[in-house]
Amino acid sequence: MANDNRIIVALDVDSADRALALADSLRGAVGAVKVGSQLFTAAGPRVVSQLIERGHRVFLDLKYHDIPNTVAGAAAEAARLGVWLFDVHAGGGAAMMRAARDSAHEAAARAGLAAPLVIGITVLTSFDQATLGSIGVTRPVVEQVDALARLAQEAGLDGVVASPQEIGQVRRACGNDFVLVTPGIRPATPEGAKPKDDQARTMSAGDAVRAGASYIVVGRPIVAAPDPRAAAEALDAEIRG
Repeated sequence: MANDNRIIVALDVDSADRALALADSLRGAVGAVKVGSQLFTAAGPRVVSQLIERGHRVFLDLKYHDIPNTVAGAAAEAARLGVWLFDVHAGGGAAMMRAARDSAHEAAARAGLAAPLVIGITVLTSFDQATLGSIGVTRPVVEQVDALARLAQEAGLDGVVASPQEIGQVRRACGNDFVLVTPGIRPATPEGAKPKDDQARTMSAGDAVRAGASYIVVGRPIVAAPDPRAAAEALDAEIRG
């Protein structure tokens, strides 16, 4: 899988067979695949191993958020699976994030594997200001993202997940070497509108990369397309253009 390709495709499907077939059909058109809650619940860690065995880089997107000891155990298992990247909720705090990073590095070293990248979830892209306020966070979304990104960096994480609209702020706060994974990617329609589905803070693929995203996560615009490979190649061309 081409490592200079910035697209991570979300394999949000309901079976290992569908996930493996989709991943294989996109080989070379995307840079990595993402296994999230739906697929992991349906198919378990075996599908992660199968994807890795087939040469795919895997982002395990389970958003760990628990007490440090519990998250450390999960992080060790993710590392032993051989995933390329996994995430934790930055809202779990610095001690939890450090425990995840340290445990993943130790487990990978013991298994003779490369340590996975560990990144923190800041504010979900489905959130807008009203949603954030409804859970008791009154500061603006961009300030909440900034605070959590800084906390993740201080805890030793490799990067964060943030919406396209906060890319500039995170880059200014955390520098150019900090990994920034960006969901909420929606292609523009011919009329110029960007269909959002349930995403609140979105941007086109090209704009997100130009703004400073390290990787973009794309699900439905590829997976639900009539020709997923053609859709992925068009997004990659947009980014490179």
